[in-house]
Formats: sequence, structure tokens, C-alpha cells
Amino acid sequence: MSGLDEVTDANFEAEVLGADLPVLVQFTADWCGPCRQLAPVLKDIAFAEGDRLKVVQLDVDRNPGTTLAYQVLSTPTLLVFQDGEPVRSLVGARPRRKLLEELADLL
Repeated sequence: MSGLDEVTDANFEAEVLGADLPVLVQFTADWCGPCRQLAPVLKDIAFAEGDRLKVVQLDVDRNPGTTLAYQVLSTPTLLVFQDGEPVRSLVGARPRRKLLEELADLL
């Protein structure tokens, strides 16, 4: 998709819920324009903050189980998980600076 690690229904528990770091999950789809806009921002954050935050993508069309489990109704939705629990939900694309401000207390 965008160079970010992709998670699936099959590995979500291991990769996200079992992660040592906070994990930002972008619920995305190939047809979602704002998702494509947000992807380079997330890739940049993943590179810059990789020691403090894991950033992954989950395709909502290919992974309906996780999408339904977390009641994701629109894309892009960003969920931040810490210690296996969702702790922050953000909907819609935003610039890097704004996203980092919204995540500052989790980093």
C-alpha cells in the first residue's frame, strides 16, 4: 500500500495487541483518497518515532473482522493501542504537525 507494515485479522493480536510500544493503526482502503494523503505522513512519523511508536495499516476491505470489532465506520480512522487497549481514536487525514500534537502525550 504505502510502505508501512500491514496487519491483518490473522496477525492483529500479535502485532498490535501484544506490542511493547504504543501502536498507531491506520484503518485504510485502496479506494480512499484521504488515506493515500495520510500514508506519507504516517510513514514519516513511523521513521522518526519508530523507537517510541509502531505504525501499521489495516485494509478494511480485506480485514472485516478487526474493522467490525473496533467499530470503524469511516476511513481513514486512526486507533492508537497501548498495552492491548485502544486509547485514542482519530478520524480523517491531518498534517504531520497536527497529528504529532494529538499524539504527544502518548509518545
